[in-house]
Amino acid sequence: MAGIGFELKKLFSKKGVFASLRAFGYATVITTGPMLLGVLLLLGIMVLCVLADTPEHSRELLICMITYTLLSSILVTAFFSMVVTRFTSDMLYEENTKAVLPSFWGSTTVMLTLGCLLYGIFLIFSGATFLQGILLFVFFGELIIVWNAMSYLTAIKDYKGIFLSFLTSILVAFLVGGLLIWLRFSVIESLLFAVTVGYGIMVVWDVILLHRYFPQSDLKAFTFFKWIDSFLPLALSGLFMNIGMFSHLVIMWFSDIGVRVHGLFYGSPYHDVPALLAFMTTLITTVNFVVSVEVNFYPKYRNHYSLYNDKGTIKDIAQSEKEMLGTLKTEVFYTAMKQLLCTAVFIAAGGYLLDILPLGFNEVMRGYFRTLCVAYGLYAIGNMIMLILLYFTDYVGALISTAVFAACTVIFTLISLMFPSVYYGFGFLLASMVFILAGIIRLDYYTKRLPFYILSVQPLVSEDRSGVFSKMGDFLDKKLSGKE
Repeated sequence: MAGIGFELKKLFSKKGVFASLRAFGYATVITTGPMLLGVLLLLGIMVLCVLADTPEHSRELLICMITYTLLSSILVTAFFSMVVTRFTSDMLYEENTKAVLPSFWGSTTVMLTLGCLLYGIFLIFSGATFLQGILLFVFFGELIIVWNAMSYLTAIKDYKGIFLSFLTSILVAFLVGGLLIWLRFSVIESLLFAVTVGYGIMVVWDVILLHRYFPQSDLKAFTFFKWIDSFLPLALSGLFMNIGMFSHLVIMWFSDIGVRVHGLFYGSPYHDVPALLAFMTTLITTVNFVVSVEVNFYPKYRNHYSLYNDKGTIKDIAQSEKEMLGTLKTEVFYTAMKQLLCTAVFIAAGGYLLDILPLGFNEVMRGYFRTLCVAYGLYAIGNMIMLILLYFTDYVGALISTAVFAACTVIFTLISLMFPSVYYGFGFLLASMVFILAGIIRLDYYTKRLPFYILSVQPLVSEDRSGVFSKMGDFLDKKLSGKE
């Protein structure tokens, strides 16, 4: 991520409105591309369904199918995403770029095997037709590859290429979907096919970018498994983060406002659609974190740590730490204020926009939208603080804060079911508040003892952290080399 900040700083140094818009556009796609694509496609599909006068049941089933596929793919990749990012970072630092591409295909193979097996079993009993099942299965596999590719693409500075792949995917998906509906094909199958084609383009484009940037080699594909043993808190943080972010949606599917749409597909349209729109508010902080915190904070961060390696005096180290933490507090404060301001704007303007968009909003959905806008805004701030903990390699702190967030989301959402349905969004809102509080307490504790963590916590001798995942990786590499 520091590499992204360094490159974006050059983009933002250029003067002019169009240069700034270009830099913000690149930052948005780099940091939120696949998720933003999924949200935009879901919103576009709902609009297309309404314009095509699609029956409500078909519309709800289609949204359920795509939402299930998105969340399932995210859950499968959540455990590996931060670890492979760390592995890629270490390989680039060691200038061992030949190890990157094999690890991408190795991690992709593991996730596809595990995910497709489980999701395939679900689809068999889900009640989807054969054609729907095939399209959803392919779509799921594409999502796995896209999520994983984005963990590696953070190292690539080809912003234009990544942006074009994102834009092309959206345009093709909407054009294909609109064309098939206009030709009177079945709406569900048409739009599932359109989404599959859109993400398929993104898969091919992203893989080409990876092969263009990283050299091919015959190195072991499953070496990254050793990083899971070494950085298990990092892997668990990714998993807990996604559980905290999306578990409240799943709980709502089985609440008194949830409905059984078809077979094993459950949904809660009154809650899901407002949540989908409210989630867009998180993009403000996600992008601003990269643009503001990383671009302005990273030089101070790099200077402070370089003094330990370059024989800096105690006075210089103390002064650089003061400057670094001062910059950090300023950037975090202003980023949080921007998020809260944008959340207020979303809530204020949301009433007008929801009347314009043909999504069938009612007063209950407007209430959920306002509550979830605040909740996701607070979540975005908590996520930013957690990322800063990762910046300082406080993986234990990140694990604690994400675990608290996941547990609170589940517990508070379940408790909210005991109250009238108008309060259902407050469980996630309270969990996001606790997430921020836990992150701030840990960050304050850690930064006050920063010299201790830099100088005294590191092991004096190299430690062998090989465990069950390392053995699993060695086993898979031997099997692969045996087949070759």
